[in-house]
Amino acid sequence: MAILLMLGFLSLLYFLFLLYEKISQWRGHCCYIMHYECFKPSEDRKINTELSGNIIKRNKNLGHEEYKFLLRAIVNSGIGEETYGPRNIIAGQEECPTLADGILEMEEFFYDTLNKLFSKTAVSPSDIDILVVNVSMLATVPSLSARIVNHYKMRADIKTFNLSGMGCSASLISIDLVQSIFKLHKNMFALVITSESIAPNWYSGKDKSMILSNCLFRSGGCSILLTNKTALKQRALLQLKCMVRTHIGSSDEAYGCCMQKEDDYGRQGFYLSKNLPKAATQAFIRNLKEIVPKVLPVSELLRFVILSNLSSKFRSYMKGDGKPKLNFKTGIDHFCLHPGGAAVINGVGRSLGLSENDLEPARMTLHRFGNTSASSLWYVLGYMEAKKRLKKGNRILMISFGAGFKCNSCLLEVMQDLEDGNVWKDCIASYPLNNLANPFMEKYGWIYQQEAGSYDLL
Repeated sequence: MAILLMLGFLSLLYFLFLLYEKISQWRGHCCYIMHYECFKPSEDRKINTELSGNIIKRNKNLGHEEYKFLLRAIVNSGIGEETYGPRNIIAGQEECPTLADGILEMEEFFYDTLNKLFSKTAVSPSDIDILVVNVSMLATVPSLSARIVNHYKMRADIKTFNLSGMGCSASLISIDLVQSIFKLHKNMFALVITSESIAPNWYSGKDKSMILSNCLFRSGGCSILLTNKTALKQRALLQLKCMVRTHIGSSDEAYGCCMQKEDDYGRQGFYLSKNLPKAATQAFIRNLKEIVPKVLPVSELLRFVILSNLSSKFRSYMKGDGKPKLNFKTGIDHFCLHPGGAAVINGVGRSLGLSENDLEPARMTLHRFGNTSASSLWYVLGYMEAKKRLKKGNRILMISFGAGFKCNSCLLEVMQDLEDGNVWKDCIASYPLNNLANPFMEKYGWIYQQEAGSYDLL
């Protein structure tokens, strides 16, 4: 009886979801992504193995243990030799960053991507109704959104928002904000501009929990044009179907696992605690519980419920650990995972039962561009598009994590076959790479043997 009631409840829930979706479309509550433009910095901003080694050698605060830790972190990071950094770091001015360094880094990204976005879509800056800028660790007066309004001479009635402190999950938060406004106002254009400020936030100390961020985070960004104009549906690339946001910041342990702070010597940086994987797992599980009924077909949910209610006697005859598992591929065609690091990609892949082919876009993005914080998801999406994997009707699950601690996810539907080479066009033919090994150990191991007295660091 309990199983029948559960089946009936799931069927009703799915029917109500479909009904709500249809009513939302009829009332103009759609959210379409018209175009997105990822930033590719100039060649002089690349941080290859040699430059990375020079940057580390410049830090006179590092001792034997810190050298060992850094070498291990870089070699195992999953990051390649073609990621990008800010100009002040490359020039050796990380000890005394200025506000101008941060603004320069942002403005290079803003104007490059927005110029291309306006050109490709034939949408004018004066057409924009909503502007959302999210950069977690840089706040200026006037705001970054005001700089964009001033540069493009946008309308006086434009609604602008500046989000800070949201971490790697900020782009989905920004889109959720836009979607909420779309529900109240029809026929609007919105811009979401997502990036992170590395220039004034490079850590020059020796705290291991803060050094790690230097190994993972790189310069990048993405500008996204959205609309709820149903007349433009045929021109849209993607449609947002649903969004789920999970915040477990009420837990002190989760709240403190990612934090901008100063070390014991007053040097500012970004702290990553050992509790981060635990917090990410907790947030991820809670997020999945809410989004699963919205993205998987009723048949898969029913299968899972039935198997879950089998007695332990029968379950013991099943394969593996005997516990039923959801098959996410019954409702999802592509998985756009945040490339926060090799461990993050591996962990999410295991939880969802994904193949190496499913994880390839995130792994290759981490290798080519590094972790560009909130914009990382869009480089992963760009990889799929450049590989011509995104076909009309395909469904994409985006999953991101952020300080606080947050896990945000959304479901996107592809509105037309996508095949733009985008930011990947110059290198996509060489991907996927079979060997993602970082050559840092081979090239710089002798330095650590000489300075730290040991070569066997791993």
